[in-house]
Amino acid sequence: MNIKRAVLATAMSTVIALPTAANEELRAQIATGAATVEQKVIGWRRDIHAHPELGNRETRTAALVAKHLKALKLEVTTGVAHTGVVGVLRGGKPGPVVALRADMDALPVTEPEGLPFASTVRTTFNDQETGVMHACGHDAHVAMLMGAAEVLAGMRRELPGTIKFIFQPAEEGAPRGEEGGAELMVKEGVLEGDVKPEAIFGLHVWPRDAGHLYVRPEGIMASSDRLYITVHGSQTHGSQPWNGVDPITVSAQIIIALQTIVSRQVDLTRGPAVISIGSLHGGIRHNIIPDTVELVGTIRTLDENMQQDIWDRIRTTVQHVAQSAGATADVVIDPHAPVLKNNAALLDRMTPALNWAAGADAVHDVTPVTPGEDFAFYANRIPAVFLFLGINKPGVTQEQAAPNHSPLFYVNEDALITGVRTLSGLAVDYLSQAPE
Repeated sequence: MNIKRAVLATAMSTVIALPTAANEELRAQIATGAATVEQKVIGWRRDIHAHPELGNRETRTAALVAKHLKALKLEVTTGVAHTGVVGVLRGGKPGPVVALRADMDALPVTEPEGLPFASTVRTTFNDQETGVMHACGHDAHVAMLMGAAEVLAGMRRELPGTIKFIFQPAEEGAPRGEEGGAELMVKEGVLEGDVKPEAIFGLHVWPRDAGHLYVRPEGIMASSDRLYITVHGSQTHGSQPWNGVDPITVSAQIIIALQTIVSRQVDLTRGPAVISIGSLHGGIRHNIIPDTVELVGTIRTLDENMQQDIWDRIRTTVQHVAQSAGATADVVIDPHAPVLKNNAALLDRMTPALNWAAGADAVHDVTPVTPGEDFAFYANRIPAVFLFLGINKPGVTQEQAAPNHSPLFYVNEDALITGVRTLSGLAVDYLSQAPE
């Protein structure tokens, strides 16, 4: 693993590990256990994939998880942050507490036919009928963490500490008007109480080489903010636009103007930034210019100061473009997740576990990516490491693979055992090392 890191003078950077023989024995148990549960993990993933649920509505998935954790004789709490499930595994030996997290929600994406376990679920999202699909791999995340829970429960007597399993709803964002996701789980105390984790680990499937791991210290994923713009014009007949104010034309001008913020107004040497409009809705008939148009989009940055600057520039741009045409506009920016930053000292400490889980040649440095992840709310509270697990088809490159959130998103199930080994290995290696 070739990652350059600064030397950080923290208590975490110097640890005393269990004797090598003892640690290798625990790893051997993980390897055996992961191989044993591999087919179960694939089965769980397919079942969850066929029955996807949107954020804050993951009732079936939560019930499946809770039933499994209870069968493993974990201490189980349900209904956390609406549908979240938390399981606690107390090892047979004293030691620290560590957390592992998986997200459970699906997306409003219609899945094409083809897979025998393809989703046929339909729902209404933002007043529109749509399919529901695990187009971001959260089905795989849940299944891998269920598998890791089974592996680790099978070796509980040898575990020197406690593991908290966090199955989180609404990572993609709660429905508008609701709280949810990691922010609400933290608010409800998932990182507090008598089982208070010192560190937390998570992973995300990604269109890269199957079974390979990708990680970096510091910022790895962008902040994610929702953008809502309402343009107010004056309704009139489509044949006489001069008798009103056309909010559709103004909206088009706003969309173009927003792109100049990134391309011409901010210093991109500080980090990449993205402003995208994903939804535009206005009007009902071909010959009526409507009163209002609604735009919905997203803002991504990897620098907190740049994020605030872009927010200000969006508000100024939108309002001035609207004013120039005799319209008005409202701007609402709803922060979803801050920049996700890995703890460099913790990543240094856990690198041997990653090298063991995937093989040293299969652990890679990665450049930051502009998708966001609300795992950042955990990482802002306690030391954390978040990484990517490659899941491409054999012979398919990153450029050829369908991206996350595409209806063609594909998970190579051969990689899931690496995810189970990784999650289990991170937990055991952390517990096996006591701070000096």
